Amino acid sequence: MALPATPPAALIPERLDPSRRAAPQVFERLRDQIIALVLPPGAPLSRTALQAEFGLSSTPIRDALMRLAEEGLVEIFPQHATLVSRIDVDRAQQAQFLRQALELEIVRLLALTPRAAPTDDLYALIAQQRRFAKDGDFASFTVVDNAFHERLYTAADKHELWTLVRSRSGHIDRLRRLHLPSPGKAQTILRHHKQIVDAIAAGQPDEAQAHLREHLTGTLSDLATIRSGWPDYLSG
Repeated sequence: MALPATPPAALIPERLDPSRRAAPQVFERLRDQIIALVLPPGAPLSRTALQAEFGLSSTPIRDALMRLAEEGLVEIFPQHATLVSRIDVDRAQQAQFLRQALELEIVRLLALTPRAAPTDDLYALIAQQRRFAKDGDFASFTVVDNAFHERLYTAADKHELWTLVRSRSGHIDRLRRLHLPSPGKAQTILRHHKQIVDAIAAGQPDEAQAHLREHLTGTLSDLATIRSGWPDYLSG
């Protein structure tokens, strides 16, 4: 499938917060665009264009791109070009393994102490996702999806592990974003989320783990279909 010809800088019009360091903000903006596939695999990132768009010198732009490279989200070819990387299936599988190992223990912990679990918050997030799914707003659906899982980590007092997972999840998150518009996928996610929270609320750790395991393996189990639809986006 052809990649968009729109220059990347034109996709990020928001002003930076002057009270924060510039490089982390540029990193966050570009990372969000890459994960959302607004900047798809193979898209060029012009340092000159980014400097002009953000009104910055070369140093913070370079630092942001280096950090993206550390996460494997861009490839930097010195004196030549910087391109958004293809989705590395092996890195996606590694991230999936890490996330599943952590979240299985988290939902078990929450189900063992159901009265302390933030079930009202989690059900509210599911309701938000349901509205976005109905509207076909997959970008907002994904934001709330991340908020749902983050709330599990914070409830278990494991938020630093969420930060770790997020830093490793760029490739699996892009696979999920490709998969999300598939017929019935959003509804399946909603059903799984509700089943997980229901099991936590009922104090059923084994059930919570079973539903979570099914939930997190959905995208990789359909990898062949994703690859056939987007062969130029994947590697490995």
